Amino acid sequence: MTVGVPVRWLLGRRELGLQRIAGGAGDDAEITFVVTSELQRPGEWLSGGEAVLTTGIALPPDPDDRRRYVAELAECGAAALGFGLGLKHDDVPAELIEASDEHNLTLFAVPLPTPFVAVAKTVTDRLAELQYEAVLLASRAQPRMTRAAVSGGASALIKELSVACAGAVVLLDTQIRVVDTYPADLADDVVGSVIDLVTRDASSAVSSVSAGPFGMVVTQSIRVDKRGHGHLGVVFAHEPRPTDQVLIGHANSLLALDFEKPRRLHVQQNRIHSAALRILLSGEADLGMARDVVIAAGDQRDEIRVLTVLDLPSASGAIVRIVDDALAAATRPVFLVEDDDRLLVLLRGSDTVEFADRLFEGVSPPQRRGLRIGLSAAHRVDDLAIAVEQSRMAAASAERRGRCEESTALAGRALLSFPESRRVLDGLAEILVAPVVDHDARNGTELLASVRAYLEANGQWEAAAASLGVHRHTLRGRIARAEEILGCDLSIARVRAELLLAIIARS
Repeated sequence: MTVGVPVRWLLGRRELGLQRIAGGAGDDAEITFVVTSELQRPGEWLSGGEAVLTTGIALPPDPDDRRRYVAELAECGAAALGFGLGLKHDDVPAELIEASDEHNLTLFAVPLPTPFVAVAKTVTDRLAELQYEAVLLASRAQPRMTRAAVSGGASALIKELSVACAGAVVLLDTQIRVVDTYPADLADDVVGSVIDLVTRDASSAVSSVSAGPFGMVVTQSIRVDKRGHGHLGVVFAHEPRPTDQVLIGHANSLLALDFEKPRRLHVQQNRIHSAALRILLSGEADLGMARDVVIAAGDQRDEIRVLTVLDLPSASGAIVRIVDDALAAATRPVFLVEDDDRLLVLLRGSDTVEFADRLFEGVSPPQRRGLRIGLSAAHRVDDLAIAVEQSRMAAASAERRGRCEESTALAGRALLSFPESRRVLDGLAEILVAPVVDHDARNGTELLASVRAYLEANGQWEAAAASLGVHRHTLRGRIARAEEILGCDLSIARVRAELLLAIIARS
């Protein structure tokens, strides 16, 4: 796209004395060139974006032909029509005014003292200024992008790209899955439009510019030789400028360099990350420097989530490498600590359980089924210890199936998940539940089912009786008999809570 000068800007140059006559709705059109023409059908020679200047010497005499003159200019994409007064015409013909309003083409009068060349020079000078400003902005943005890539990785880089281009940025992996976006809360339908375009063009185009439902979208494949590393997409509210394309290409090159980082450098960097994480977990010495390193794992709110993997096999190196590679492929700094049969991994606070599960896609199914994986809620880095404990509890309660369990899903079953609390509940069941079970077996009654219904209804007689399909007086009689057998008062909330846990543990 060529840089353009808005018609509104040109009309605002007081020294030219230009006066808008009609077509004010077209003042936002951009002028890319000024051309003087006295042809009866100049539209045939235009390519779009021109401000056409004429004195009307060859203007058709027929009113319909004059209207057609304006219509053809609008159809070919002319930005505006300037009519010179004082030579052939003292006033702008009425037909031109009517047609310009109809086609939203700005029509302005050029007074006799203003030469056409002055109008053209004003536009040309402004175009040169705009082009210089765009190049200057790009030259300033490129070093910022480079520094961001070096110090903050892909996330910081795409933020700088977004700011420089005034567009939303989406980074996808080789499977066309979202790695990162800026802004972080970019709407799902906007992200989806980029994914659709990349999916459509992935096999045939390294770079493309397409009109999407939310604006113009530039997509580029991130690759070095034949090695693909993902895709970069930028969504613009306007047509991208040449400098935008330069900046996107620069970002693409920086991402490719980061992906091609030598393996040994990646390993050394991971060791530094792991050491900082160990220091922060230890709670010893001055933690400030370690925190400054670990915070790189956070999201834009400096929040992290902790992933804990339990029951690692003795030969856990392969699993650790798979997680390491998956994080690197997602352009994430790798923070992981392996202790005994436990693996701790830091994720962003905005990462989902689906993202966490994808880290283990390369693990063989038999090995993955033996893992218990837990994921904490999002926390500030300063609350790392809390996040670690949450993820440990979630992993301890997870089934051995290699799927991530979120700590927020523990409610209602945490006590039954841990061996220590489970032993207490099993013992309680022997004391409280067994006598009722024995009574039901000897007498063919249904006291245990009635007690459970009553407890799960929080002591509400009507609700419990309805769930059993009996009258509430019948239920009252059963509960009274159960209280006699157990020697307890079920009107006490604490007693009801312990008994319900014991029944659930027994079942």
